[in-house]
Amino acid sequence: MNNRNNRPETTLFLLESLDGKINSGNTDALDVDRDWKTIKGVKEGLQQYYDIESETDLYSLNSGRVMAKIGVNERTDEPEKTICSFIIIDRKPHLNENGVAFLCKWVNKLLLVTDNKSHPAYNLRHKYDNLEIIYYDEIDLNTLMEDLYDKYNVDKITIQTGGTLNCEFLRAGLIDNVNIVIAPLLVGGSDTNTLIDGKAISSVEELNKLRALELMDCHILKKSYVQLKYKVLN
Repeated sequence: MNNRNNRPETTLFLLESLDGKINSGNTDALDVDRDWKTIKGVKEGLQQYYDIESETDLYSLNSGRVMAKIGVNERTDEPEKTICSFIIIDRKPHLNENGVAFLCKWVNKLLLVTDNKSHPAYNLRHKYDNLEIIYYDEIDLNTLMEDLYDKYNVDKITIQTGGTLNCEFLRAGLIDNVNIVIAPLLVGGSDTNTLIDGKAISSVEELNKLRALELMDCHILKKSYVQLKYKVLN
């Protein structure tokens, strides 16, 4: 069982539809940030999510796939610097050299986690002093979280990854809190990404992989949005 004394406190924070979808459909060409602001009845209250997001932890954990999806690989502008630091898990990799450079210009500190010795971030190590590459032969989330706490002094993390990686954190017992903003929208689609995807359990013996929740707070927001805060009973 994971010991919270030697790792950061984590909060899973995402925007989802009422039916738990975190995307508009089943391809990366679709994107919540772009799509939902065009939908009448949803766009009017969407800014509330971003306002809440701006008050989350100073360390945000995400994936290279999500970063590539929001277009950082193609960005050429000079972003406004944020005080937030990013922890990006990028195995494939999904980020190219331009994407890593953009993130370095954007965030306070970029901790890039990879098991790929040829990751393009290595070409930028001496150019950006806020870039730290954390390499593992195989990424183990428990080890990563312990290293973030012991070696990088990270004590709180907001997790904002996709459904598959969220499931890895869930199964490893590494999600302490859940902070969800629910949009007034039904999306549907059995293969549309949800808050928690990944491998399903298939036997009664695996019920211990599920995590019960304790409701800590519930806010009725404007324009039919709702915010729910839970503690995970690991």
